Amino acid sequence: MFPEEVIPAGAVALRPLTGDDAAAVVRGCNDPGIARFVPGIPVPYTEDDFQEFLASVPGQWERGGLCLAIAGAADGGWLGTVSLKPPGPRGSVEIGYLVGPWARGRGVATAAVRALTEWAFDKGVYRVELVTDLDNAWSQRVAMAAGFQREGVQRGAAPARDGRHDDLVAFARLAVDSGERQTSYLPDLPGGFLSDGVVRLAPMTLADADDYQALACDPDVLKYSVPPEPPDREDTLRRCRYTTTWWLSGERAELTIRDEATGAFTGHIQLMNVNPALGQAMIGYSLSPAHRGRGIMTRAVTLLVDWALTATPLHRVIAGTAVDNHASQHVLRRTGFTREALLKSLLPGPDGTRHDDYQWARLRP
Repeated sequence: MFPEEVIPAGAVALRPLTGDDAAAVVRGCNDPGIARFVPGIPVPYTEDDFQEFLASVPGQWERGGLCLAIAGAADGGWLGTVSLKPPGPRGSVEIGYLVGPWARGRGVATAAVRALTEWAFDKGVYRVELVTDLDNAWSQRVAMAAGFQREGVQRGAAPARDGRHDDLVAFARLAVDSGERQTSYLPDLPGGFLSDGVVRLAPMTLADADDYQALACDPDVLKYSVPPEPPDREDTLRRCRYTTTWWLSGERAELTIRDEATGAFTGHIQLMNVNPALGQAMIGYSLSPAHRGRGIMTRAVTLLVDWALTATPLHRVIAGTAVDNHASQHVLRRTGFTREALLKSLLPGPDGTRHDDYQWARLRP
C-alpha cells in the first residue's frame, strides 16, 4: 500500500480528502465538462454522493490505490482530485484527475499529475498509464505537459452515458523516461485559426460534419478522391472527432475553409502524411461548388503552406493531382509549387482502373 502523506506540487499540494471538501467537490462535480468526460460521476452530483465516495477511499488505499485532493498550497482549499488506481495485472497503475472549473488554466492538473507520478516512481512503480476521452483536448494537453507519451487509441474502451462505447487516447510514462514536456510536431495555430482577412482556416469540429459530408459527396470532389468513394456518415463523424488528437499527436491537420466575413463553410483543407524524419507532409483540399472560381482555394493553400513552412519543422510540402485536374494544378502553380514528377498508375479509379498522378512540391524558403 502507498503511504498516506501530503505531496508538495509547487503552487498546489496533494492531501487526503476530508469532509470539509464536500461543498467544493459538489460544486466542481456538477460542472458539465466533468459530467461529460467522467461518465461514472452521478448527475446531478449531491453531498450524499460525495459522502459515499469519501467512505470508499480507504478501500481504494487498502487495494493499493490512492485518492487525494488537489489543494491550494496557501489555503488548503479543494481545487480538484487526483488518484492512482490499484495496480493492474502487470503492475502498472493508472492515474486519473479532475479539476474544478474555477481552478483551470493555471497548470493545476499538470502540477498534480506530474507530482503524483514522480512520487509513485519513488515508491517503486515502474509504469503509470493515463487515458483521456477522444474529445478531451484539455486532458490530452495535461498528459503531454506532465511528460506522458502518447501510445495510441483504445477503440471502444470507454462506456458512455448514452450506451455508446467511445475511443480513448492512451498515454504512459515510465520511471526511466525523462519526464520532459511533450510537444506536438504541429503547433497550435495563432489565436486558433489562420486568416488573410478574406479566408479563415479553423480546425474541423463535429459541427462541420454535415457540410463536410455534402462536400465529400459532390461528384467533382469524388472524381479526384482517393479512393473515389463517398465516405459514410460514421467515417465523417470519426474524422471530425479525431481532429484534435491527430493534431496533438502531430499526425495531421484537418481544417475548414470559411468565408471570413460571413463564417460560411466553403471547403476543406488538410495537412497529412506528416513525416518528421523527412520533414515532409502532403496537402489536400476541396472546395464547395458554390464557392469555386473566386480564388478561395489559392488563398487557403497559401495560408496553410506558409504556416507549415514557417511554424513547423517541415522542409517540404507536397501535393498530388490527377493529370486532368487542371483547376488543382492552377492552384498549386499560383501558390509556389513546382511539378516534380509523373507517377504512373498511382491513383485508384472506379471499377479497378488506375490513373497517373503529377507530384508537386514547395520547399521551405
